[in-house]
Amino acid sequence: MQSPKLSIILPVFNEAPNLVKMHQELMVTLEKLDTSFEIIFVDDGSSDGSFDIVKQLNQENNRVGGISFSRNFGHQIAIMAGLEKAKGEIVITMDADLQHPPDIIPKLIAKHYEGYDIVNTRRIDDESISFFKKITAKYFYKLINVLSDIQIEAAAADFRLMNRKAVNAFLNIPERDRFTRGLVSWMGFNQAIIPYQARKRFAGTTKYSFSKMLRFAMDGIISFSVRPLKLSFFVGTIAIIFSFLYAIYAIFKYFWGETEPGWASLLISVLFLGGMILMSLGVIGEYIARIFNEVKARPLYFVKDEVKSDQL
Repeated sequence: MQSPKLSIILPVFNEAPNLVKMHQELMVTLEKLDTSFEIIFVDDGSSDGSFDIVKQLNQENNRVGGISFSRNFGHQIAIMAGLEKAKGEIVITMDADLQHPPDIIPKLIAKHYEGYDIVNTRRIDDESISFFKKITAKYFYKLINVLSDIQIEAAAADFRLMNRKAVNAFLNIPERDRFTRGLVSWMGFNQAIIPYQARKRFAGTTKYSFSKMLRFAMDGIISFSVRPLKLSFFVGTIAIIFSFLYAIYAIFKYFWGETEPGWASLLISVLFLGGMILMSLGVIGEYIARIFNEVKARPLYFVKDEVKSDQL
């Protein structure tokens, strides 16, 4: 059995209303490419019957395969699992909600044939994106580029092409708290980027709640920088200096006989220093938690069910 030339990886979490439409649009695009391909759906613990639809698509189209996780392990882990299953010399990851348009795939491949190992995409949002999401995304990338030792393109997406060399390199990274966009940037290789117009979701709602977005941002910053630790040390040092100066001031006031109860200044000082200590401990705790996760060395995911594509 010959391996396909192209693999398409689609993480899925409660996307049942989108899968048939996504498959239809993919097939229209892929059948024009005149190359062998496979489509791999990675069901990240869906509860809406998404994998039943994947099984149905597999029966109708032998180029469709998929795996289903035993529970929700997260979007980044689903991407990793798909890359592990992919057999193609060229691998494209994209979302299954149709916001990543399949008709961009030929442009990714054309750019790859110009000599690039990795072709990333930059999202151009439509008018339906809320102002809050736009502004938080903008400043997230500004913050991560200031704090980390790598540079990530603003509005970057997990819609990208990687050749087999880049995929194998990515799979050799053993981290568990994975921030794929950062890892891809960190790897190097010849990389290019092309813009695409984001679509509206065909059905359903976004799976990225505010808490998940915040967790995603924390993973991105902490995975690629120790500067938050240095920043907490710096701010703590400044707080100590100001506290020392205030202590000198208080001593002089005492000897001049001008002491006052000073409960307000005392309260402010205690709250300020206490807040700085707790913030610093929180930053340290985030790093220790990641060390703890790495040391446990648990598997990234478990597969509950699988259907295989049949490439001839």
